[in-house]
Amino acid sequence: MDSEQSPDLGAMLRQLGDLMSGQTGPVNWNVAEQGAMAAIGADAGTTTADTEAVAAALRLADVWLDGNTTLPSGVTAAEAWSRRRWLKATQPAWTQVVEPVATRMAGAFTETLPEEMRAAAAPLMGVMSQVGALMFGSQLGSALGTLATEVLGATDIGLPLGPTGVGALLPENVAAFGAGLEVPLDEVRIFVAVREAAHHRLYTHVPWLRSRLLDGLRAYADGLTIDTSALEELSRDLDPTDMAALQARLSEGLIQPKATPEQEAALARLETLLALVEGWVDAVTLAAATPTLPSISALNETMRRRRAVGGPAEKTLGSLIGLEVRPRRLRDAAALWALVADRRGIDGRDALWGHPDLMPSAADLDDPFDFVDRDPGGDIDLSSL
Repeated sequence: MDSEQSPDLGAMLRQLGDLMSGQTGPVNWNVAEQGAMAAIGADAGTTTADTEAVAAALRLADVWLDGNTTLPSGVTAAEAWSRRRWLKATQPAWTQVVEPVATRMAGAFTETLPEEMRAAAAPLMGVMSQVGALMFGSQLGSALGTLATEVLGATDIGLPLGPTGVGALLPENVAAFGAGLEVPLDEVRIFVAVREAAHHRLYTHVPWLRSRLLDGLRAYADGLTIDTSALEELSRDLDPTDMAALQARLSEGLIQPKATPEQEAALARLETLLALVEGWVDAVTLAAATPTLPSISALNETMRRRRAVGGPAEKTLGSLIGLEVRPRRLRDAAALWALVADRRGIDGRDALWGHPDLMPSAADLDDPFDFVDRDPGGDIDLSSL
């Protein structure tokens, strides 16, 4: 019996060794990439015609946006991405987004041991950390691979995931988004391009925004707790060759926010900032596209429903990092930005991005009229900040 089992054991150990080879951080990116590629499956790729169509749409989008925001264009290059290309191009950003949470989970492996056993088990901590990185990478890869089949561009989920200045659309996913709407593909593409170009204007010309989001994610990760009893059970039953079982177990959710005022405040700040980004993009896109895009109402409503429901990949990612990437108060934020533009004009609205202290708070989303009436931000010249 032992002689029959040893080849299987040897193969399992070799596979485990290959998966862990060269991986020292809190996320096993070898496993993540394998899982993502499996979730993506066949990739349609892109053509020269796709690239030309995307570039033309982004140029037109910037022309429309020029009259509706004081922030200049942030797109310096236009690309058509396949799903696999999206995965490769966004990995550096995902590293910054997920590794604070992964680091927290890696520390939880040590917490599963009684205090008196930790010193004795110190030589095994490196192995346990690698196992944790493998499990996290497995679940992350599944989520990112599925997300690659849903996203429309480099900024579609609101975070600055792609290279700075690179405006990118995924033609295969854009076509799927417009399917069944009875809207010409050219109009769907320009609608998505306006949103992409609007995001780039924010992330390029509001210098504090990117770091504030990443700092918010790290602050949020610091306050997360891990279900150590579930983690202990998971590590005890670990079969590194059964990735499907690992993904199913991890998707049940090991991460819970701490019910402390500090953690609630960190979550509120992060969700509010994400909502303000997406709400501004919504308001600016609607203003820029309404005069010339016949299908703007249908496309805008379809986009709002899509974000309100969220796809399976977003739910998986939310269970993994403990945070829903779709802002819950998007409509409130869009309404606030529209009100500010109506009362103070485009210059007054965009001046608020000049400094984080000028930004509306969660309470301001509850009462935007009070914010507009009392806040002096409309008198500030953005170019002087």
